[in-house]
Amino acid sequence: MVLDNVKHSAADGPLGDIAYLVRSDHRVSVLVVLSDCPQGRDELCERTDVSSSTIRRTLGEFEKRSWVCKNGHQYEATQLGSFIAEAMQVLIDRVETERKLRDVWHWLPEEFGELSVETWPDLRVTVAEPDFPYRPINRFESLLQGTTRFRCLRPEVSLMEPCFGLLFQLLDDEANITLIDRRACHAYFLSTYPERSAEMIQRDTFTALEHDRLPSHGIGLLDDRVTISCFEKGSGTVRALIDTDSPEVREWAESVYASYRTDARPIDMHQIVG
Repeated sequence: MVLDNVKHSAADGPLGDIAYLVRSDHRVSVLVVLSDCPQGRDELCERTDVSSSTIRRTLGEFEKRSWVCKNGHQYEATQLGSFIAEAMQVLIDRVETERKLRDVWHWLPEEFGELSVETWPDLRVTVAEPDFPYRPINRFESLLQGTTRFRCLRPEVSLMEPCFGLLFQLLDDEANITLIDRRACHAYFLSTYPERSAEMIQRDTFTALEHDRLPSHGIGLLDDRVTISCFEKGSGTVRALIDTDSPEVREWAESVYASYRTDARPIDMHQIVG
């Protein structure tokens, strides 16, 4: 489609229009709103919380670019405006997703980058902050509540110890639990909580396995969600927790878990405690 009557703004090409849109918070919002349904200026002021004069200038600039047109007392997006609004919304969504992941990306397994980018927006990222160091653990505990099947690869002491009582409760509720971890981690629980640990191991629905070469991250498979635990190298502190209900991520996590489950061994309580 060729539009010979369109007057381009004096800009610096496409980047000039993008810069104009993102220079003020309300501009993309206004264009997105108008691409959904016509609005009057007063309605736009109320929805964007900006002044009438600002909305008037914004609509004037949009009209110059043929992004909106006036129909009576209302404005609506043209096909060109809707095209731009959709593209900007996609860009903003992608940047929001990237901002969630950038601080934890170096903790994630390399294979995770091979998953399709369509799975990324579904990821919930919970990062430990200086004022809220237990935020990832609290998120994990909330996900663990009420699950009927829990399988975990490298649970780590820092993640599981705050949830130890909840694990016991889940077993009382007949949940099926399998933990694959390093021998040192199993030894910690057996020595720190000997009676309760021994009782858990006697349960038919609880399985504790050891593996010598676990990944640097943890994987949890719950009823409805998958968790990826990011640990600080050396200390094992929980730095972040990622959880999702993405089928693609679950397929990947199931595959990784199964590969380690094949080589995992039942723990020998006497050997560990001794």
